Amino acid sequence: MKIGAHVRDDDPLSAVAEREAEVLQFFLSDPQGWKAPKPHPHGEAIKESPVEVFIHSPYLINVASLNNRIRIPSRKNVTQHANGAAEIGAKGLVVHGGHVGAGADVEEGLVNWRKLFEREQEKGGFAVPILIENTAGGDNAMTRDLDTIARLWDKVGEFGAGFCFDTCHAYAAGWDLTEAVKKVKAITGRIDLVHLNNSRDEFGSTRDRHANVVGGDGTIDPEVLAAVAAEAGAPVVVETPADGQAADIAFVRERVASA
Repeated sequence: MKIGAHVRDDDPLSAVAEREAEVLQFFLSDPQGWKAPKPHPHGEAIKESPVEVFIHSPYLINVASLNNRIRIPSRKNVTQHANGAAEIGAKGLVVHGGHVGAGADVEEGLVNWRKLFEREQEKGGFAVPILIENTAGGDNAMTRDLDTIARLWDKVGEFGAGFCFDTCHAYAAGWDLTEAVKKVKAITGRIDLVHLNNSRDEFGSTRDRHANVVGGDGTIDPEVLAAVAAEAGAPVVVETPADGQAADIAFVRERVASA
């Protein structure tokens, strides 16, 4: 199992070396913007590196949205970032599940996810796998509840959609982490990437505030997080405060090795 971190995007390979990581994740553009990614200045070095690379899409993307001004640029942005991810040899593009507005029918959001894959399939498919990530809150979210994730997978599973499992989000959404990996795999058949994050808030808070796996103000038992990583059997990325990432990686690596 390879373990790494979400790092700064200006010089990700140096950040990986500092953390003794084997996996890296970063943004290709402003995570709060709609701009298409530009060629990365270290793109060739990243592509040639033995480190496994994942790209996280911007936070504004909401494929499920019923608002054309959000959904249409979201679809375009997913394609642009998938293409940018492929250019540097990334293994996948992480995209949040998104949500529909208050009072809207969740089914319409799920159908919009299917339309994303159908439209791209007509053009030959995405350049890299799309890894849909579970989210912490929202009454009309696509990936907060396992039942809704099952409905989503009925729509997109046939297109090879991947799954990114975030432990902080799952804990905040009220999932039992000791059972979560088994339940997710029963629905999706796969976990392609783990975001192994502790939570600053209590179980079921619906709040997405990450803490370091160890040595911080997390409310999740670090041993439980390590057990999730071992059971998932997928690459692990910690999206935790930078000054504690090296310790987080070392802890998880040690625990998984002895599991």
